[in-house]
Amino acid sequence: MGETAQTEKKGFLKSFFKGVKSELKKISWPDKNSLFKQSIAVVAISVVVGLLITLMDTVIQYGVNFLSM
Repeated sequence: MGETAQTEKKGFLKSFFKGVKSELKKISWPDKNSLFKQSIAVVAISVVVGLLITLMDTVIQYGVNFLSM
């Protein structure tokens, strides 16, 4: 009974990794220039959103402190 389970597990893993390899071949990777531009866009948007959240947090904190005095 143990050997059958191990054999099935090995067969499952083998077919799983074969499928993963097949799917990885289908990916169209971006060229270096496109990847650079998209990375800059992600960083810039992250910074802007972070600044907006910081601004909103500061305004809300000021409002709560003003109301609680």
